[in-house]
Amino acid sequence: MSESPVVWESRDFVLKVNEAEIPWLILYHKSQYREMSQLPEGTRLEIYTIIDSIEREMLEYYKADKINIASFGNYLPRVHWHIMARFVNDSYFPEPLWGKRQREASLNLPDIGVFLERVKARIETLSLQSESLSYR
Repeated sequence: MSESPVVWESRDFVLKVNEAEIPWLILYHKSQYREMSQLPEGTRLEIYTIIDSIEREMLEYYKADKINIASFGNYLPRVHWHIMARFVNDSYFPEPLWGKRQREASLNLPDIGVFLERVKARIETLSLQSESLSYR
């Protein structure tokens, strides 16, 4: 895992910020599983629930035009997910952020610190419903 700032952490998961032009979070599972299909079913459902919460917060807070969710694992061969808020006027849209720049852009987005606190609170609300999501 990179040295990006940690937003939230539990026994099984770490959520970090990827510094970029757009809001971009990465959810890591702490295990060394390489593929989603290798995870226990309950863990797969927890990942979906966390990603769904992040997506909803990105849409609500940033009014994003699109949310990109990706899991590649080519460079880091373990289960992790990228969740990115996309805007039609960001520098790369509709390309991925590792694709070809389409334009120079200067997005005027709300404060990421407030967003991160909202994400953390939303996930911690989930933790009341599931022991494995419990916040440390």
